[in-house]
Amino acid sequence: MTTREAAHASDTAHGHHRHAFVLLGTVQATLIFTLAAIAVPLPLIGREFGLRRPDLILLSAAYGLAFAGLLLFGGRLADRYGGRRTLAAGLVLFAAASAAAPFAPGIGTLLAARFAQGAGAALVAPAAMAVLRVVFPSPAAYGRAMATWGGLSVLGATAGNLLSGVILALLSWRWTFAVPLVVALAALALVPRSLPRTAPSLGRTLDVPGALLATSGITLASYGLVVTDALPWSSTGVLVPLLAGTALLTVFLYAERRARDPLLPPRFLCDRRRALALAAIALGACGTGMTFVVLSLHLQGARDWSPLRTSAAFVPFAVALIASGRAAGPLIARCGARAVTTAGLGTGAAGLVCLALTGLDAHTPYAYGLLPGLVLLPAGAAAAFGGAAVLATEGVPQQQTGLAGGVLNTAMELGPTAAFAVLLTLGGDAWSLAATGAALAVVALLNHRTT
Repeated sequence: MTTREAAHASDTAHGHHRHAFVLLGTVQATLIFTLAAIAVPLPLIGREFGLRRPDLILLSAAYGLAFAGLLLFGGRLADRYGGRRTLAAGLVLFAAASAAAPFAPGIGTLLAARFAQGAGAALVAPAAMAVLRVVFPSPAAYGRAMATWGGLSVLGATAGNLLSGVILALLSWRWTFAVPLVVALAALALVPRSLPRTAPSLGRTLDVPGALLATSGITLASYGLVVTDALPWSSTGVLVPLLAGTALLTVFLYAERRARDPLLPPRFLCDRRRALALAAIALGACGTGMTFVVLSLHLQGARDWSPLRTSAAFVPFAVALIASGRAAGPLIARCGARAVTTAGLGTGAAGLVCLALTGLDAHTPYAYGLLPGLVLLPAGAAAAFGGAAVLATEGVPQQQTGLAGGVLNTAMELGPTAAFAVLLTLGGDAWSLAATGAALAVVALLNHRTT
């Protein structure tokens, strides 16, 4: 092969890798877009269907409950049957649910569609990471890809909050489901030509008892935490699912130690850096998610802003997020994933404290009350997500990439659920933001001290 032919072949391979990453990254961001996009139109859906507060809470949480509960099993399916095949199956389910949701005549159909969307997402998210590992087989290339991948979820959440306000102002809440439907259908059409085949691990068994225990335990415990928004902690509606979920997860951890091919190998989480990286991801997701909820309620309630104006207030958030996400990869290559994660957590913590101290006063101007926090938080979060994603997947064997994707996304889903319940129960909105900032700072300090 001549030098020119070798250069052409290299450019062609690089182009294929870039197209595959764009496709997989768009799908990953859309999964989180779909999770976040329901928040702004939720009051309108409640008025249209005549829903009470518990119904609204369940509708808001339905997607996340199915998503978080099935992620570990979805990761094992991706490792067992191949990432591309599992990705395609998840996209079919996700697209079918997204097509049914806009035509829902009542709460029952809409709830079923949201649960099905979450189940499809639980197959897609870990499978996308498994395919990504095949696209970038060398550890260095995969690490660079993960540095960008880490920020895609918070970018999807930002887009969900921004676009849902625009769609709501121009059309109807039912049109918010058009985005995930179009992306899923386009991805299904592109998967055969853009993504490489992934070999299944036919020698591995499926830990079905472990999957049932993990799914039931995570779902019940998450539901128990979610309903604390409407019920006291001492109520039966909170204690029964919370204690039952905790008991099932305890049995799951015990069973995994005895399983021949466990769903979640006990040693997988023993690495201290991986554990801190997952904690950083969970708290980072909590900080950004809580900011959207608290500020959306504050701006539309205390300041009487419209949904469209509220969405526009987060435009600087999106700009800072994209800029920091683009810078994260080169910074990680130069300074290391741990240093970037630590700096990102510290910056995000400073942004949350700024919002808590100045941003929630109804009379504080936007420019120097909200804006500093809305720039610092996403800049830090994008860097922290990028670095933590690299740390969480570093050294993971290729046959466990789907598992790593399931664990990473589970941390991203469960972290905000638990933190929301605890922080919003213990204090007001400003206190909750400040406490989340303090938690981010603590994890940054621990990560800095890790050897």
